[in-house]
Amino acid sequence: MATLATLAPLTTAVAQVSADGTVSTTVTSPDGKNFNINDGTTRGTNLFHSFKEFSVPTGGSANFNNATSIQNIISRVTGGSVSNIDGLIKALGNANLFLLNPAGIVFGPNASLNIGGSFLGSTANSFIFDNGFEFSATDLQAPPLLTINIPNGLRFRDNPGSITNQSNQSTTVDSNGYPVGLAVSSGNSLLLVGGDINSDGGKLTALGGRIELGGLAGAGTVGLEVSGNTFKLNSLVIVRSRISLWLMMHE
Repeated sequence: MATLATLAPLTTAVAQVSADGTVSTTVTSPDGKNFNINDGTTRGTNLFHSFKEFSVPTGGSANFNNATSIQNIISRVTGGSVSNIDGLIKALGNANLFLLNPAGIVFGPNASLNIGGSFLGSTANSFIFDNGFEFSATDLQAPPLLTINIPNGLRFRDNPGSITNQSNQSTTVDSNGYPVGLAVSSGNSLLLVGGDINSDGGKLTALGGRIELGGLAGAGTVGLEVSGNTFKLNSLVIVRSRISLWLMMHE
């Protein structure tokens, strides 16, 4: 189980998930706390979503109501606000979930995942694809180029946003009774790729799978291999940023 260290306190979550109107994403909420994410744009087995803001309040949820045939949910946040997530992110079936917000991502103490596939959280500016297409969170002048292909890289500009993980919620524990924090299903992957990667008692769990962290100090490209529900980073072609990591081994 991985735990990361940080100098930054948790920012209070703003209760807001809203669409930016670019790829047919719709968001409804019965109570201002739980958000239902519908529609989006489908290309093959990829489902694209685009948000102006994506933050989940304590005890709230963001529910992706995807078809179970979807293999990859590829989402971006374009509004320039940090994503403060202190509740549940849920998707249906075995879909992988990609979440990109260049402004930064904070997983609070109560943040958790309920997805059947793997998870990638990044502060890159865009996803890149092997056909030359990009799905950018910062260049919105041109219509987004959406493809049936799987992302094979992340493109960063200068001063990448940070990712902070404080997830340590005690409602879900492992076989030894320890909190699992942000967790994916057995055999799947959990990747965080940004500027500084920070944590304050946060936990990451991927039993029998992969946990990978990538920190960049400036502009560059990170290669990404996706095979089913297995993710792998490669070809970091930029000076690495700060990642403080220690392992906690439980008997």
